Amino acid sequence: MKNRISSLVFIILQRIRTKFYDALSTGHSKGRVTKIQPVLILGDGNIEFEKNVKLGYFPSPFFFNGYIHIEARGKISSIRFGEATHVNNNFVAIADHSSITIGKRCFIGTNVEIYDSDFHGIKISDRRTSNPDRARPVVIGDDVFIGSNVKIMKGVKIGVGSVVANGSIVVGEIPPGVIAGGNPARVLKAISTSA
Repeated sequence: MKNRISSLVFIILQRIRTKFYDALSTGHSKGRVTKIQPVLILGDGNIEFEKNVKLGYFPSPFFFNGYIHIEARGKISSIRFGEATHVNNNFVAIADHSSITIGKRCFIGTNVEIYDSDFHGIKISDRRTSNPDRARPVVIGDDVFIGSNVKIMKGVKIGVGSVVANGSIVVGEIPPGVIAGGNPARVLKAISTSA
């Protein structure tokens, strides 16, 4: 009986949190998405979900005390999630002036951050402006597995079927069918990408 009451309370609380973040969202999105953790969608750009995309996971860290942040800031910015991609809790994707494309059937761990821009310049006079010259598209291929606590920076391309190890910072291209890791991430070994 106690477990049933706890489960019911858990479901109600998470639905309230999800609706609250839906109310705060001011961005536009296309497609249907399953929201297991609260999701904040912001910006003037386009956000698209292909079918069977899931955002959040239970049981997994940060389920109750975090949220997913997806922001296509500029009018020409875009973020796209491929079919059957699953994203874990506390995910952040911000497309400032270009795009972030995530392929089909990708798995993305907790606390992953993806950015298409440096956002601010190094010079003191450039720190309060966001310049389109500091942005480049991010492309993540199909069937990519990204571990937890990974940061993916502007201009990155990750090839089909590759794995990015936990805690990595990706600043360059990762070819298809490899395991990459480290800071900055580098290829560690090739893997088989056959089913």
